[in-house]
Amino acid sequence: MRCTLGHTESKEVLRHRCEKAAFLAQRKLLEKFVAMARSPARVEMMKRTLQKSVEVASAMTGAEKGSLFLLDDDGTVSDSFLARDEPSPEEKSEIIRSVLEGGLAGWVKRYHRIGLITDTEVDDRWVMLPDQPYTARSALAIPLKRGKEIFGILTLFHSEPDNFSRENADLMQLAGNQMGLALENVRLYQKLDKSHHTLSASKKEAESYSRELDAELEKGHKMQKDFLPADIPEISNWEIKTCFQPAIQVAGDFYDVFRLPGNYLGLVIGDVCDKGVGSALYMALLRSLIRIFSGQTQLCGLSIDQDEAMTDRFVDPRDFCDVDQTQPLRAIPITNNYLLQNHSEMCMFATIFFGVLNPDTGILVYINAGHLAPLIVGSDGVIKHHLGSTGPVVGLMPESEFRMQQVQIDPEDILISYTDGITEATSADGEFFMRQRLEKIVTQNCASAGEMITKIQAAISAYTGNVPQSDDITILAVQRKRVN
Repeated sequence: MRCTLGHTESKEVLRHRCEKAAFLAQRKLLEKFVAMARSPARVEMMKRTLQKSVEVASAMTGAEKGSLFLLDDDGTVSDSFLARDEPSPEEKSEIIRSVLEGGLAGWVKRYHRIGLITDTEVDDRWVMLPDQPYTARSALAIPLKRGKEIFGILTLFHSEPDNFSRENADLMQLAGNQMGLALENVRLYQKLDKSHHTLSASKKEAESYSRELDAELEKGHKMQKDFLPADIPEISNWEIKTCFQPAIQVAGDFYDVFRLPGNYLGLVIGDVCDKGVGSALYMALLRSLIRIFSGQTQLCGLSIDQDEAMTDRFVDPRDFCDVDQTQPLRAIPITNNYLLQNHSEMCMFATIFFGVLNPDTGILVYINAGHLAPLIVGSDGVIKHHLGSTGPVVGLMPESEFRMQQVQIDPEDILISYTDGITEATSADGEFFMRQRLEKIVTQNCASAGEMITKIQAAISAYTGNVPQSDDITILAVQRKRVN
């Protein structure tokens, strides 16, 4: 949901108003989704879901058109969205038969691999259909998998050759499973709907479908956790600990820890404005873009090293010990512009803290894009620094300016970054946990990053009791160890 405010209102007011609007929109969308799943409009619901999935994938890759097939357990097409205007049933059946028998989609179905065609005129995997109303010179087909089984094939194409690159293919492979999860859930809701009309005679069947849906959502939860870094880099004299606790089975919070050229370490924590499958897809895209643009790779013509003027705009060499350490941070403004250029119709945004750490010196350079201020706590339990906002949220305004800051992490200091699932955790009386309680905990002179996370988790659990968790909780804690 697009959120706009006058210039006189603070960024904090902007954040809270947008979060409230996003929550209301999410509730309305959920109500409509459930109502549609139980109504005769379920066929139209599936059609719109297929169309939207193709539109999102096209925006991510620069495709002009696309098609999507959903497959039953026996490999037959159960639902489809074609690039051309809705053909007659006979024409549609013939088109599907042709592409699955001799075309790129059929090749993907047989080999369970991504199909990339740079020029359809010289690749025998492409079938030219009769009376085709569009030109296709390059194509990209992605299998949507559930375990080892393919349950969908997404095909994208463009009128010019060489439109799709290996980077496009890799990005779509990362997003394909998340996208497939959303489509599979719609199909499962359709199954639940059919059983609803014969509930008295098929109660066991309906319960089975319900368990299947829960199992699929749980797979989505596991898939998302697997998308987060499975192995945190081990850095000599540093301890890095994390906590990720989604409020529902798929979430919008994320964190990342990864090595960068120059022996630097990237530290990221973020919070997408919404919840559910949509925010999980957006989260996956954000994490991929930050990694790509901070590692001197290019995507869709945008590159970390394409615009040297960006360094001049945001970095004064006199303010930083090592200007090279600031280079990966340009991923934030580039990601912001990429999202506004390619995905503005999604009306989503995220708060992100991105720090680049020099493990040898303890110097951290960072951009805080509207995220809650991480804290640096000294060995005596005193909060030494609040790393406040240095720019707006990502994905809201084009050409936004993001300032870089530098801070020193001394031996035994702990950097603690978190999302608002902590400060907005709710007690039985409806009161928020608030930042003041968190700061009281982190000043209790914790001996390690792991101990600090454990104390925070225990305090939240005691405060909320049996109240259901209302928002995702994510913590990233980093401690510099003293060298003996």
